[in-house]
Amino acid sequence: MERGATTAKHGIPAKPGKRLLPEEREQQIVQKAIEHFTRNGFSGSTRELAKQIGVTQPLLYRYFESKDALIERVYNEVFQWRPDWERQIADRSTPLAQRLYAFYLDYASVILREEWIRIFIFAGLTREGINNKYLSKLRSKVFLPVLAEVRAEYGIPEPRSAAELDAEVEMIWSLHAAIFYLGVRKWVYGLKVPADLGGVVRQKVDIFLQGAPAVMLSLRRPVA
Repeated sequence: MERGATTAKHGIPAKPGKRLLPEEREQQIVQKAIEHFTRNGFSGSTRELAKQIGVTQPLLYRYFESKDALIERVYNEVFQWRPDWERQIADRSTPLAQRLYAFYLDYASVILREEWIRIFIFAGLTREGINNKYLSKLRSKVFLPVLAEVRAEYGIPEPRSAAELDAEVEMIWSLHAAIFYLGVRKWVYGLKVPADLGGVVRQKVDIFLQGAPAVMLSLRRPVA
């Protein structure tokens, strides 16, 4: 049927295909790029990338001046940060265990997605430095605040040295890595993970809270 003709059944002018607005086209490219990078990583030329995501190379460059610019946009799209996480961790009107349950359950719902896990790993392997910004934010806005709340909860003095602080950070890395590894098992190794992820996250928080305060206190004891 030619454009502008009417349908035989209803006598209504047939609608031509919808022309996307520039911002809609840009978002479409970003979403298709997310799918591509999730499955294939960041290798390949922009010509191959454009073909895979279903646009021409000139159109891709119309919206993103380089492959690096597109990767940066994808990274920012996938690794979004919820500003209320910091408030949630520091809200002492709620018991510490409940705060950490709530935070890590919400955090797990964000990171335990295929695109998050796989793009983060690909970025670490092939895009040197791109993960550093996120990991720096994780340290300053999650690790250090959580450790401060643990000290306040259990009456633990502040670290006396950078070495003591580093030892504490290693403890919370263990908690964070245990949750992150659930995503690796599912989206990298193709293994089953527990159906009750909420229960598993709470368990890992409990293990941290039952062990970390005692070890933190032991760091302050003088060496015999």
